[in-house]
Amino acid sequence: MTTINHIREGQAPPLVARRVRSSRAPYALIFPAALLVAVFLVYPVAKVVHSSFRQENVLKPFDDGFIGLANYSAILRDDLFWSSLAFSAKWVGTEVGLQLVFGLCLGLIVNEAFRGRGLARALLFSPWAVAGILTTTIWILIYNPTTGITRYLADMGIGSYGTSLLSSSSGAFWAAVLAEMWKGIPFFAIMILADLQSVPGELYEAAKVDGAGRIRRFWSITLPHIKRALLIATLLRGIWEFNNVDLLLTLTGGGPANATTTLPLYVAQTALETKEFGYGSALTMVAFLILFIVCVLYLKLTKMGDDE
Repeated sequence: MTTINHIREGQAPPLVARRVRSSRAPYALIFPAALLVAVFLVYPVAKVVHSSFRQENVLKPFDDGFIGLANYSAILRDDLFWSSLAFSAKWVGTEVGLQLVFGLCLGLIVNEAFRGRGLARALLFSPWAVAGILTTTIWILIYNPTTGITRYLADMGIGSYGTSLLSSSSGAFWAAVLAEMWKGIPFFAIMILADLQSVPGELYEAAKVDGAGRIRRFWSITLPHIKRALLIATLLRGIWEFNNVDLLLTLTGGGPANATTTLPLYVAQTALETKEFGYGSALTMVAFLILFIVCVLYLKLTKMGDDE
């Protein structure tokens, strides 16, 4: 009655009522965002977890049903799972290591003052702006045995006509590594160059006065300053390369004879080609757990964030 009387009289509501409304306001404001997260993040993850314990195949709907841990036990006996996991480790280690080395070198080069530096930076970073499918198309044309680089090498007497770099296991691996490096090196170069801009020039001047050479200045000044950028870029690029599917799927298709099949690519092939969504969901959960454990170990070993 007191509140009604206040409203009827055109007075401000009591203090208790204003506090109740103000305490509910934050929840009302974040509710739309929380709803979107639940719809687009929580539900898909929950669906994958649920499907990993079921037999789900759209081509055999009458066999669908709960099968417990059968998918996970089948993974342990799956030779293609182990070979794809081993190739994923080889792929990520090779790609991230080479991209880190070349990206660091290019970042240091374009950080120096020289004529045409702006153009050099634009050309260096341009592959990063190219879409993945276009990257694959470019390299398919380069590796084409009829019109690609092997034909021109054969014209110069190097190799033979009709040689396909993608026909052998080692050839397909290094061909895919080179194509992915072309797109991935600019990422490291951008991250490193951005951090190099924050290194005080006075430190280099003082080091020169003390007689320090280029290598000494790099190890004592440059490397400690860009250490954080290197660690973050390595982690992000490692996750990216582990989950890389588009380039390998379109360039090699995982072949020849599954020689370039990574674990995420195996998941995609299982779900999209064989329609085994239950088994593909179990593979997805295993891949997620492996990537999560590796990331935690990386953060622990590098002690990233401990100095904050």
